[in-house]
Amino acid sequence: MTFSFTKKQLGLTVSLSCALALGAAANMASAQTNPAETGYLADQRGAVVKSGFGLCWHNGTGPAPAPSAECDPNFVAAPIAKLDPPAAQPAAAPPKPVVKPATRRVTLAADTLFDFNKAALRPAGQTALDDFVSKSKDINPEVITAVGHADRFGSNAYNQRLSEQRAAAVKTYLISKGIASNRIQTEGKGETQPLTKADECKGAKSAKVIACLQPDRRVDIEVVGSSISN
Repeated sequence: MTFSFTKKQLGLTVSLSCALALGAAANMASAQTNPAETGYLADQRGAVVKSGFGLCWHNGTGPAPAPSAECDPNFVAAPIAKLDPPAAQPAAAPPKPVVKPATRRVTLAADTLFDFNKAALRPAGQTALDDFVSKSKDINPEVITAVGHADRFGSNAYNQRLSEQRAAAVKTYLISKGIASNRIQTEGKGETQPLTKADECKGAKSAKVIACLQPDRRVDIEVVGSSISN
């Protein structure tokens, strides 16, 4: 079938085609310039329309467009570099416990260690010192002090010398048990530090009074050191 058109009809056809094409372009531009989406005017390809100076055109409707890397490079924040997490610090070593000095004080009756008016150790005295050494094994001894005492019978000089001899005898025995000699100190107090009161043990020298004064005839042993359990 063959169609023929007059010039007038042909002109109307061309006009109608152009109108349709312009309408489609307008619809596409309208879709690309939705102010709710970009706020910038876009062409048929979806690209932002720019002026001769390279400025982006706002579509004139809606709020101001949000800054973009293309149109507002100076207002778009640079991406924040991802930082590596800080390296784990090694756990701090726990503080060392404070070692408190341990003290053990023992008072041994001189009559147990020595015969009356003597400075030589008796077998019973050696047993008493063995017990002291055994009970002090949980202490690392730094200083051991042996202090000898005497009762009031005899001169001051005699009692002083006797108390020193008894302390020295104790030191000699402790050294034989493995305690370093430089850790043992000795001292004699004579009759200057009695344990009995002035109104006790009255009377002249007798078996009864000697027995009453027994607390004054003694050797004090004190060990100071660090506890092995610490």
